Amino acid sequence: MKFLFVHQNMPGQYRELVQWLADKKEHEIVFLTQRKNPPVFDGVQTIKYKPHHIAAEKTYGLVRTWENATGSGFGAAQAAGKLRAKGFTPDIIIGHVGWGELTFIKEIYPDVPVIGFFEYFYSTEGGPVGFDPESPVSEHSPYLMAAHNAVPLVNIEVVDQGHCPTYWQRDRFPKSFHDRVYVCHDGIRTEKMLPNPEVELTLGRLDKPITRNDEIVTYMARNLETTRGFHQFMRALPKIQKARPNARFLIVGGNDVSYGGKSKHPGGLRAQMEAEVGDNVDWDKVHFLGQVPFDDYQKIIQISSCHIYLTMPFVLSWSLLEAMSMQAAIVASDVAPVREAITHGETGLLVDFFDPEALASQVVDLLANPKSYSHLGPNARSHVVKTYDFLTVCLPEHLRQINALVPKRKHINLP
Repeated sequence: MKFLFVHQNMPGQYRELVQWLADKKEHEIVFLTQRKNPPVFDGVQTIKYKPHHIAAEKTYGLVRTWENATGSGFGAAQAAGKLRAKGFTPDIIIGHVGWGELTFIKEIYPDVPVIGFFEYFYSTEGGPVGFDPESPVSEHSPYLMAAHNAVPLVNIEVVDQGHCPTYWQRDRFPKSFHDRVYVCHDGIRTEKMLPNPEVELTLGRLDKPITRNDEIVTYMARNLETTRGFHQFMRALPKIQKARPNARFLIVGGNDVSYGGKSKHPGGLRAQMEAEVGDNVDWDKVHFLGQVPFDDYQKIIQISSCHIYLTMPFVLSWSLLEAMSMQAAIVASDVAPVREAITHGETGLLVDFFDPEALASQVVDLLANPKSYSHLGPNARSHVVKTYDFLTVCLPEHLRQINALVPKRKHINLP
């Protein structure tokens, strides 16, 4: 089969699917992306394109998102037009609708079916906007949110089939979308994301590696920001340290902002929170590791005695499900998207996002009584294998959805 994938940040949500298709060595795969240095997949032709237009800094706020989306969409369409001129017509197009890249794709390939990834529908209720009183919404927020949604509202008429990774995300969209969007996670390679009782990790300022015998608390996010609860984690840190003075804290994440607003502190949110907790923390036991290579990321989770995952109601992180697959004992924020993956007391522990005291107490109790919580990790892994495993659960569903849109002679055999 001939595939055309479209995602500005290749491979995005298609990492596992593209790799599996490429490994079969029987498909022709082209990937359109804006990423300057995209990863290399053997058997995938990567084509980089630029947006045809980018909104100016002073562009009217209510049209900025749409203006950027049309610029990306036209850029992607022009790149697709060059492909068509060279004789490439895909059997199916699969891409993310959020940045507008698919908006004009049917102008180039009107008869080719399209599966579009619908990641998020904005509103001032039920999501991160307006959730945290420390980040109040402006009177213009409802209008800005509605303007953001112009992109998915247009693209639901472009695609032949929509896709969402979780039910919480699907339910953020209007009910008119629901029957046109199938729900299936991107998939977790649980056969690779395994626990490892023999794991060792070397930290720069320690003279010997740490192991599972050490008491390690981990926190992880792409960036250290309020949407992922970094401020609440830092506020819980002094109490955890006071009760568990031998614990080490491994913190993974960059100092940029992926979602939401930036800290007003000149050093960013990390510096703001370091100043807030100040001398109440033993900084010798706290390790800020930045963004780490995948192998190190795996070891950090595998070595964890307690993994903290905090988020406002927002898109569920791959890292949570991967941590569950690696049998981590997890303390997470009690919000709707997390409750879709974790059942309190069975596959993890849930605490109020706004209560760092409760977070600290739960972490301390888990560290002090590991036998009482020894079921959490194995149960978490079992749940992820049953619900989110790429090869046995997610891949077959994605292939069924693809097969439903192409002629029978093109069908891919289900694994």
